Amino acid sequence: MWLRQALFRWLLPAAFLLPLWLVVGWAVFQGGWAILWVLFIAVPSVFLGQLLLTVLTRSRPSVRAERAVSWWDVAGFTAWHGLTIAVGCFIDGAFPWLLTGAVVIGIALIWLQVWQLWNEAKGSGAGIRETITWTSIPREDSRSARPRDPEVIVIREKDSTD
Repeated sequence: MWLRQALFRWLLPAAFLLPLWLVVGWAVFQGGWAILWVLFIAVPSVFLGQLLLTVLTRSRPSVRAERAVSWWDVAGFTAWHGLTIAVGCFIDGAFPWLLTGAVVIGIALIWLQVWQLWNEAKGSGAGIRETITWTSIPREDSRSARPRDPEVIVIREKDSTD
């Protein structure tokens, strides 16, 4: 459980630290004209992708209630963050493979988050808008019960023996 909670807390800082790592990795390992790719493609992609994934993940009711991500999230984010860190090392020969893996895992992770959000939200849309005093959905017992005949009360004003 602690791992799932730690990853939950890591998601937002990761949106800032992973792009920063790409810049630091370029300065330490690469240098040269790769900075254009890092600044204009890699950093915005990782930043916006991580923010999107964070919003999708934290939108799920189970994640908000437990303050922890699912085990699927742990696997996906660990793989994506590991590949992003490896891309920032700019390893000769492995760079295209690492970059391709990071892009594929990132797209798969977006699909995973949408799928989990859809499964948790399925069928609960109308129930979300209900309150204690107002409901748009008829209750199960009220639909099956027979409608009662209205009661009729007759009041006589005068005695009919006149």
